[in-house]
Amino acid sequence: MGGKIEGKVIKPPVVKVTSGKIFRPSKAFRNKQLVKTVAIAATIWVCVMASFVLMAYFLGYVEPEEYVSGAIVVGDWWILYSNWTLGLNVLWLIPALIVWPIYINSIEYSVKAETGETMPEIYVKKGIFTITRKHVPFRTITNIYSGAGVFDRLFGVGNVNIETAGYSGSNQTGPEEKLEGIVFFEEVRDFILTELRRFREPYVTGTEMIYPKDEPVPRIEGLEDEILLTLREIRDLLRKESLERTQ
Repeated sequence: MGGKIEGKVIKPPVVKVTSGKIFRPSKAFRNKQLVKTVAIAATIWVCVMASFVLMAYFLGYVEPEEYVSGAIVVGDWWILYSNWTLGLNVLWLIPALIVWPIYINSIEYSVKAETGETMPEIYVKKGIFTITRKHVPFRTITNIYSGAGVFDRLFGVGNVNIETAGYSGSNQTGPEEKLEGIVFFEEVRDFILTELRRFREPYVTGTEMIYPKDEPVPRIEGLEDEILLTLREIRDLLRKESLERTQ
């Protein structure tokens, strides 16, 4: 007696509804983003140095007394301008090369539940510091299409773009959600299209418009007689009202 009784908390079974079977972007997508980032930095360097060379020759042509020739100006200032451009590029390039893999590893997609059944929505999770989990119901999708840019094709990946009714009507540009960096992106697109066809609302697939199927009105015994009687009563009332107005 007087002993301390410890209670055991029993948690009820909870079905995982936040997400289903998860798949992530391919590693090729990570490599693509890293190469693309380096290519952007190289493009910036080329554009800056090309502008510098053009300006040097322009000054040599316009003011030959002060600037003897463009070649001399380029030779004197090339290393300085090149180092400054590379230094400024490094300030954003290195953080970008570090952040990209972390960000891509945070991405999760799902269109199937844990049980293997299709969910009535598309689940997308993204973010490093601010994590967002978005659920796009199938019934709101108005347009879905796939695409693969130059870098995507080089690395064998593609995207599935999803637009919804509310988002399409706003001032936003581009798709509401994008499943990026998927090797089997066309299969994912076709799977979502197949599931969309289960719904009755019309939707756009990017190449065709799907309309709901017309279903026949169920025939019930005695239903037609009741409808006819109701229509006759409405007809008689209208005639009576019309006669009263003319008198």
